[in-house]
Amino acid sequence: MRRILVTSALPNANGAMHLGHLFEHIQTDIWVRFQRMMGNECHYVCADDAHGTATMLAAERAGTTAEAMIESFRREHAEDFRRFLVGHDNYHSTHSAENEHFTAAIYERLAADGRTFTAEVEQLYDAERKLFLADRFVKGTCPRCGEEDQYGDNCQECGATYDATELGEPRSLLSAATPELRSSDHYFFDLAQFSDFLKDWTASDAVQPEVANKLAEWLTGGLKAWDISRDGPYFGFTIPGAGDKYFYVWMDAPIGYMASFKNLCERTEGLDFDDFWAADSEAEVHHFIGKDIINFHCLFWPAVLRGSGYRTPTKVHTHGFITVDGVQMSKSRGTFINAGTYLEHLDPEYLRYYYATKLAANTDDVDISLDDFVQRVNSDLVGKVVNIASRCAGFIHRGFDGVLSASVHDEALWDAVAQARHRLAELYERGDFGRAVREITALADRANQYIAEYEPWKHVNDPDRRDEVQGVCSLGINVFRALVVYLKPILPAMAAKAEAFLRVEPLAWEDAGTPLAGHEIGRFKPLFTRIDRKDVDKVVAATKAEAVAEADDEAEDDGAVISIDDFGKIDLRVAKVLDASFVDGADKLIELRLDLGGTQRTVFAGVREAYDPHALVGRLVVLVANLAPRKMRFGTSEGMVLAAGPGGEDIFLVSPDAGAEPGMQVT
Repeated sequence: MRRILVTSALPNANGAMHLGHLFEHIQTDIWVRFQRMMGNECHYVCADDAHGTATMLAAERAGTTAEAMIESFRREHAEDFRRFLVGHDNYHSTHSAENEHFTAAIYERLAADGRTFTAEVEQLYDAERKLFLADRFVKGTCPRCGEEDQYGDNCQECGATYDATELGEPRSLLSAATPELRSSDHYFFDLAQFSDFLKDWTASDAVQPEVANKLAEWLTGGLKAWDISRDGPYFGFTIPGAGDKYFYVWMDAPIGYMASFKNLCERTEGLDFDDFWAADSEAEVHHFIGKDIINFHCLFWPAVLRGSGYRTPTKVHTHGFITVDGVQMSKSRGTFINAGTYLEHLDPEYLRYYYATKLAANTDDVDISLDDFVQRVNSDLVGKVVNIASRCAGFIHRGFDGVLSASVHDEALWDAVAQARHRLAELYERGDFGRAVREITALADRANQYIAEYEPWKHVNDPDRRDEVQGVCSLGINVFRALVVYLKPILPAMAAKAEAFLRVEPLAWEDAGTPLAGHEIGRFKPLFTRIDRKDVDKVVAATKAEAVAEADDEAEDDGAVISIDDFGKIDLRVAKVLDASFVDGADKLIELRLDLGGTQRTVFAGVREAYDPHALVGRLVVLVANLAPRKMRFGTSEGMVLAAGPGGEDIFLVSPDAGAEPGMQVT
């Protein structure tokens, strides 16, 4: 028996759970359930990632304490996971006594062995808010291409990365003040000391081959020290003996795995922390993460563990990014769906099944299609797997008092289904759930073809073929039972209903190798109904409505007001689109050449996702004509056209009434 500890990446404790979070946790839960069905001891823990400036500011905006806010979200997240049948053994918080203990102890061990040092760091400081600004809280002009309104770490226009101190004309997003450049002492973890160890560790089976290749690039380029501190005010743990200095969230976040497990150990008799985390532990530790955080989990984290005398992860399972119909999830499109919104309309196991069909053992990105979602569930799950039981159970009850045949009607078919458990176990072990599902549905196809070949519905009343009908339908039920075993890690609730129908104890993996003979089953009740596309559309519509409501709330919270005199300074003019074209290198912009009645203007409008440029030619729009020109890397935008909507595809240019002419003032 293997002893395994499993974790998923920690969700942030300052927002609702959405389907992106669920993708990874469902992936992890499937793997955990499979291990338990194989008879292994497997513990699954996680926690909310509670610390950081963002949490502190979110609580401030909400008019509450950070502690109260994160606990509210922790409870909400744990409930959302529970409703999606994600079975954490413990769902904790990084803001815990256990995490504070381990973070301080690990730091002190590292410091005592010369693994840390201090250095002076220059940062942008907001004198009005009296805090140093993280990258996300400052905007300015890109130092590479000159594009305005870019965040402090990368440019959305040219893709450049840089330090916030390099921004031109920086401004604080917290107060709109111009930040000052200030210096302070920071604490660093000397990651380069572990280069040789990391080269060996990352070249082992601890990471996937494509992850190892990416890590090798970073290792070859040389590892930089990691800043593990932040200046106060900050929501987190103070660094021992360092005054108003706090551990950076990425220092204590992965330690949260240890803390959550420690909390579980304290509440579970016979479960010992050191059995899993001691340097010489023979147990296994598996992390499931997205590829955006491999540097933290595959460089920083194993080095910290190694340097502080703990064991390193057995394996880090990395998945790719999630898109919907080829683009990022978007609330305005109705695809950035909160867990609660989904559950108002659809069964959670529909999503578990569909996610399983998309999961592979590599880091390739995963594209979700709502049409494909409906098709896969209705055709494969309902139409193939469940259909076997619904076709056969009635005949067993009507003709044979619910008792299955004492023998196997087709040994070749049964052998193929039973022997598949070995191959499917290999696929589950390496996380290739999509391929496993394809092979399971192929077995269902074979079983349905077998039943169709013998047509028991035609012969159920033929005395000479009674044994055949019982044998065919009994084998159908046994194949269904084996398929339930194979799908149980993905569909635990469906499996529980099937176990009740079959009148069997909870199914283990090896049960798929032995048929039920002379066994009495219960009456069949539908295990799933087909998805109605209208319910999916309701989820999308509800998500779009949430986006509009959130935009309204943000507008109300903004607090910026202008006088009627200020509003009167805006010069709105009718303009006619003479020409329109996509802007090369820009994801959102269309270049418009406008006629204002004798004069022409060039304007860049962020409506690319909503409009075909050719369809705009000849259209009348409303232009803010006295807006100062804005220099962009594509050219100069000489005004702004008015549009409304939540964004993306759902944005609509404002058009004047019939009879308007170019140059006419709008009042």
